[in-house]
Amino acid sequence: MPGSAGAAAPSAALAASVRRRRRATPDNPDRGALSTADWRRPSVKYTWRGMHFVLLLLLLLWCLGPLLLLGKFAFTPTQDILTHPMSIFPNGATTKNIDQAWNRYHIGQFFMNTVWFALGAWFTQILVATTGGFVLSVLRPRWAKVLNWAVLATLFVPAVVLLIPLYKLIVHPPIGDSLINNFFAVWLPAGASAFNVVLVARFFDSLPREIFEAARVDGAGPFRLFWHIVLPMSKPIIGVVSVFAVIASWKDFLWPFLVLKDDSVKPLSVYLQSMANVDKGTLMAALAISTLIPIAMFLIFQRMFLRGAGLGGAVKG
Repeated sequence: MPGSAGAAAPSAALAASVRRRRRATPDNPDRGALSTADWRRPSVKYTWRGMHFVLLLLLLLWCLGPLLLLGKFAFTPTQDILTHPMSIFPNGATTKNIDQAWNRYHIGQFFMNTVWFALGAWFTQILVATTGGFVLSVLRPRWAKVLNWAVLATLFVPAVVLLIPLYKLIVHPPIGDSLINNFFAVWLPAGASAFNVVLVARFFDSLPREIFEAARVDGAGPFRLFWHIVLPMSKPIIGVVSVFAVIASWKDFLWPFLVLKDDSVKPLSVYLQSMANVDKGTLMAALAISTLIPIAMFLIFQRMFLRGAGLGGAVKG
C-alpha cells in the first residue's frame, strides 16, 4: 500500500505538470497540416511551396485568363483575332475597335442604361432586404414566424413560373399606365428577392441583442434603432447584397428583353445579342466595356464581402 501511494504521487504530479504546460502554451490557431518542425525540413518546405505556386498559377490562369484575353481582343485587329488569336499583337495594337463600338454602335448609351438599371435594382433590393430583415429579426412581431415561412416558401417557386403573371402585371398595373419601356418594370420586381431578405435576417440574428435592448431603454424608436444602430453594424451584409444585386442586374437578359424594348432604355445584355453579326473586333471591344462595372464592383466591395461583422468591443462584458 505505501508503494502504491508513492507511485500515485508522481503520476498525479506529472498530470498536473502536463495540465499547466497545456495552459501555458495555447494551441496555435495558424497550425495547419504540417507542423513547424516539418516546415524546417527543406524537402517538405520546397515541395509544398512549389505546389502552392503551381495551384496559384492555375487559379490565376483560370480566373483572369479569359478577362485578359478579352481585353487583348479589344485592342487587336479583327484579322489577327481570326488568324492568331493567342499571339500578343502580332501586327500591333489598335483603338479602332473601341472607337467603332463607342461611336458607331453607341455602346456608351447602352452602358449608361445598364448603370441606371443596376442602380435602381440595387436600391430596391437593399431597401426591401434591410427593412424586411429588420422586421423579421429585430422587431419580431407576433406574425413574424408566419411571414418568415411565407418568404421562405417563395424560394421554392421557379422564377419562370412567375414570368407570365408578372408580365401581365407590368403591362396592366393596378395603378397608372403600362410600365413597358420603363425602368420601374425591372426595378420593382428586382426588389422582391426573398433570398436577400432571408440572408439579411440571418445576419441580423447574429447581432448582439443587448445593443437593441439598451437602445430601447434609452428611448430609441424603431426608425432610430434601424437607422442609427442596425445599419451601421450591417456594412458587411450590405456589401454582400450589393455585389449580388448589381451583378445579377448586369447580366440579366430575359426579363429586360421582354420589358425594355426601346433603344433609349435597352441595357447592354439585351443589345449585345443584336451585335452577333458585327465585326469581331468591335464585338470584343463591346464585351470588354460591358465587364467594367462587375470588375469595379469587385474592387470596391471585395474587403467588405470577405470580412466578418467585426463587432468585437461592441458589447462590454
